[in-house]
Amino acid sequence: MTAEQCPEDLIQVKPFLKWAGGKRWLLPELQKYLPDELGCYFEPFLGGGAVFFGVKPQQAVLSDLNPELIQLYRVVRDEPDELERLLYLHQQHHCKEYYYETRAAKPTSRIEQAAWMLYLNRTCFNGLYRVNRRGEFNVPIGTKTKVVFEDESFRALSCALANADLNSQDFEATIQQANNGDFIYVDPPYTVAHNFNGFLKYNDNIFSWDDQVRLRETLDDAAVRGARIIVSNANHDSIRELYRGFGEVKELPRYSAIAGPAGRRVPTSELLICMGG
Repeated sequence: MTAEQCPEDLIQVKPFLKWAGGKRWLLPELQKYLPDELGCYFEPFLGGGAVFFGVKPQQAVLSDLNPELIQLYRVVRDEPDELERLLYLHQQHHCKEYYYETRAAKPTSRIEQAAWMLYLNRTCFNGLYRVNRRGEFNVPIGTKTKVVFEDESFRALSCALANADLNSQDFEATIQQANNGDFIYVDPPYTVAHNFNGFLKYNDNIFSWDDQVRLRETLDDAAVRGARIIVSNANHDSIRELYRGFGEVKELPRYSAIAGPAGRRVPTSELLICMGG
């Protein structure tokens, strides 16, 4: 759907993916520090898109290194009705045997791949996206059986994404497009210096400490061009040192959401680094 075809009441949407490191919990705090005028919204580590859907920008450039993730977003934007139809078919057949047969048989068409990815995301254990060294999705079945929810509208999601440019590319290529008056939200993998091997396995990509340094340098350049920036990152001395002098640093408490059962989740904290306003 195009933006002109979207009624105003269809723009109110929630993220459709569960994603490791998702930022739904952050929105109430982050919105306190958003600039009054966003310009174009840039998000180079899109993931589940919680901040994008919460902010609801009029114009956006969204990217992620995961090409299947970006393809899913494009299908949601461009072919919401057909995607929903395929998801209902998955829901009708869902059971343990069907899940594992589907997981092992990745389709070839873009829209079937998108439905395959979202079906697995909604029915796998803990909504975790994980692939093995061959790039194969390998998460076991979970307890959820719903694939399409009563309160969601794929047409509304399509409308929210109507003016979004979606790319599978390195963060630097995305941030370099931001100029004076634009807003950048950055939520990179939480690599810190000297963390054992010095890198973090991020799906099937490696995000190293050198990438963290390159990100800071790329954001410095964007700030010089007049972009406003908010960064989420690990509350760690190496991150604090890396962003020293960059902007206002805030420590935000939260509970870890990746530790499995709720009883095993422990209090932790993250940093929010704000530049410009």
